[in-house]
Amino acid sequence: MISQSSRFILLPLRKQLTCTVRAAAVVIPVKSYHAPAFPSVFFSQCRPSRLYIKVFNVKPCSQRQLSLSAYSRNVSNGPSLTSAPAAATTTSEFVDIPAPPPVPTPMETISEAVATSNLVEPTFAEIGLGGMSPSGLIQTCLEWIHIGLDIPWCACIALGVLTVRSLMFPLVVKAQRNAAKMTNNMPQLQVLQQKMTDARQSGNAIQSAQMAYEIQQFMKEKGLNPFKNLMVPLIQAPVFMSFFFALKGMANTPVESMKDGGLFWFTDLTICDPYYILPMLTSITVWATIELGTDSARLSAQGSPLLIYFFRAIPFIMFPITMNFSGAILCYWLTTNIISLVQVGFLRIPKVRNYFEIDQLITVTPVKGTGAKKGFMESLREAWTNQKITSELNERQRLMDSNFKRAGTGPVQKTYSYNPTAPKAQQLVQQGFKQAKKAA
Repeated sequence: MISQSSRFILLPLRKQLTCTVRAAAVVIPVKSYHAPAFPSVFFSQCRPSRLYIKVFNVKPCSQRQLSLSAYSRNVSNGPSLTSAPAAATTTSEFVDIPAPPPVPTPMETISEAVATSNLVEPTFAEIGLGGMSPSGLIQTCLEWIHIGLDIPWCACIALGVLTVRSLMFPLVVKAQRNAAKMTNNMPQLQVLQQKMTDARQSGNAIQSAQMAYEIQQFMKEKGLNPFKNLMVPLIQAPVFMSFFFALKGMANTPVESMKDGGLFWFTDLTICDPYYILPMLTSITVWATIELGTDSARLSAQGSPLLIYFFRAIPFIMFPITMNFSGAILCYWLTTNIISLVQVGFLRIPKVRNYFEIDQLITVTPVKGTGAKKGFMESLREAWTNQKITSELNERQRLMDSNFKRAGTGPVQKTYSYNPTAPKAQQLVQQGFKQAKKAA
């Protein structure tokens, strides 16, 4: 070991062999020699890439300069105070090892992070919505509108309803044309219907069939078709049901962004309205649409009070049913009711009716003998009686057709006590007359 009281300087002498550095430690007594300017002599020749120098408190002893030859002679002649042989070598390897790369994150972890992140919402396909069913197609379209236009869900639903109702507007115009024709020709049609009713009640099937034929010819001449009035409801029904089930599925899943996609007091569209304002507004708009669109005074003059009571009862029936609907469904229902109300009011403008070739409604005067002033119960009893008579006539006609077919295809029925075509028929007749005379 090197003594702690002595002061030495260690000079590394480097010999480069591939990647191995061999250094021999040379010990110089500090008290006998001055510090040479060895960095400029030794180190300039080695040009090491990495050089480790350890200096143990080296200080010059005097002002004398030690030449290189004297330094070499002193080293060879001077005492050696080493704890190890001079030929001992130390081997060190200098290899630049790169830093380890970061551990890659598995794709499952990324997918879970994306799915649970509040910044990225999963698609409808990932949460089980969409598809090729009618409600699935509507869900897909609403998703496109919501993502493409970057609008809240309440505005997305309203825009979807407006688009569908705009596409159905030509059908509404056709239905309004037929309804106007039916209303203007209803007095003459009621007279024929009353005659047919009287014929049925009297049991005169021939006259009843004749009046039915006259009604058919009258409607054909005027271009009337009662089924055209049902065209819009029959088309709107599947559209309404598709929207209903689509929004119900979105609210029940639920779609996370719908929880804050509402407005004002109904921010969460996945739950029902806590204040019941949306169900109330929905019922009110239905009532306003019925009152404006059906024209109850005209229906009363035409002898249809039963329809008036039925239409007016619809809003009161709707309110308890819609109380538990989600905000998304009520948002759709309220929007479509407002569009219907605006549409009915728009088509009542005379200039608009002329543009779409819809006949102007004329004032209808009640026809005597057509039951225009009958009450509710009387109209109900009359409708029930007419239904019973119609059923009896249909059953009678069915039996007649069945008997006629059986008579033409079945065996001949025996309607006599003896065969008049037999050879003894005349004799039997004479015997009968004789027996009758004897009895007399």
